[in-house]
Amino acid sequence: MSSRHPERHRSHRVGWLRASVLGANDGIVSVAGVVVGVAAAGASHEAVLVAGVAATVAGAMSMAAGEYVSVQSQADTEAADLAVERRELRDEPDAELEELAAIYRLRGLEPALARTVAEQLTRRDALAAHARDELGITDTLRARPLQAALASAAAFCLGAALPVLAAVFAPAPRVQAVVSAATLAGLLLSGAAAAHLGGASALRGALRVGFWGALAMVAAALIGRLFDVQA
Repeated sequence: MSSRHPERHRSHRVGWLRASVLGANDGIVSVAGVVVGVAAAGASHEAVLVAGVAATVAGAMSMAAGEYVSVQSQADTEAADLAVERRELRDEPDAELEELAAIYRLRGLEPALARTVAEQLTRRDALAAHARDELGITDTLRARPLQAALASAAAFCLGAALPVLAAVFAPAPRVQAVVSAATLAGLLLSGAAAAHLGGASALRGALRVGFWGALAMVAAALIGRLFDVQA
């Protein structure tokens, strides 16, 4: 009778989860900040909505571009390191084999066993063994620029939809209060959800994100009130 021991790991979510959490929170906070700031300045309801939509479009494009460029830099670095390993495996295979065996010795294997493991893994896929054990590059954690860009932009739009919709349905005199309340509620939920997906405390995640969101709303309102613009 075989024993089954299913395990659930979360590391496969790292690539898109980080970008999604950043995009969603940035969408909520930055667009809500624009809406609250413009409303606090005394702008008309229509001007507030235009500012919110414009901030959503610009923010989503900025997030996508930023994530792509940032993660592509990581991907370029990984590719350069792999090119170096590929060249060294071709030119100095014995030295690379000893280097791999040394890594396993440092991890606690006996010298003979470390050498045997290094030889077997080298025969199977030398580059993959060095990428994983020397460089720390694995398929699960590889940089994926397009995935990060799309996840960030989509999450930004979803996050930004909350303050924009709150501004649409809020009475004109109550835009600041309604958007601020909706934003804080959305941040608490997104913080809790992100922490849960990452295996952390949902309460701690909610409070962490909510604190910074509240601080951003206060700052936006104060700055907006410096400009008494009746449009």
